[in-house]
Amino acid sequence: MYTQCPECATVYSADAATIARGHGMVRCSDCDALFDALRTLAEHLPPEPFERLDTHTPDPDPPRLGVPVYRPNLPAVTYTFDPDEKPRPRESRRHATPAFARHARRGGGRRWPWVVGTLLLALTLTGQLAYAERDQLLDSELVRPWLDRGCAALRCELPLRRATQQLELLTRDIRPHPSVAGALIVSATVRNAAEFAQAYPVVEITLSDLDENRVAMRRFQPPDYLSDTRVMERGLAAGASAALVFEVRDPGRNAVAFEFKFL
Repeated sequence: MYTQCPECATVYSADAATIARGHGMVRCSDCDALFDALRTLAEHLPPEPFERLDTHTPDPDPPRLGVPVYRPNLPAVTYTFDPDEKPRPRESRRHATPAFARHARRGGGRRWPWVVGTLLLALTLTGQLAYAERDQLLDSELVRPWLDRGCAALRCELPLRRATQQLELLTRDIRPHPSVAGALIVSATVRNAAEFAQAYPVVEITLSDLDENRVAMRRFQPPDYLSDTRVMERGLAAGASAALVFEVRDPGRNAVAFEFKFL
């Protein structure tokens, strides 16, 4: 085989062993240039005279060798195993159990901290949700009986229930205040149609004109119309009625109608 120095154009005879020693890189003895012998490697020289050997253009798709002449028997690969490691049964790739799951299964006695921690987290989350929705739970027809039983066993006291949809407005009346000028007295009789005692409601009174346009509106909390705190704490008993009296400012002659709403 022959190769040519690209600097001084000197042609050298080279064998496979010489080219393999430098992995294709050789040094010119004439100009001391380092070059790739594979670029101009040729099995035969062209007819003389010539100046340059043909340069091989790199192929992006390397050629495939298709005519084997020899295939040596490779030695078997020897694996070194830990003598203390116990053999494991072969598992299917599709149904193989992850390593952390196998360790958890083998260490069954250590699972109780996880179980206890999970239960504590679940109880904490349940308590937070119950506190956030406490108003709805206290007034729920399904949950409240259970809460009453539990509280009775624990000797605690729950707030009164609220069921404004079961409050009936029996009578209502509005008239000028007998002793305060420019004021009105609004009275109403309310009945608790529920089967349980419930808290006194927030009362919204709206005054409107002939066209049903709102002229004035005010909301009264229980302390605004109840002077006896003991009555307020006991609430409105089941089936009981109560007379409520409200003092409001007279908005003028335009107010000809009024409306009650329990909140």
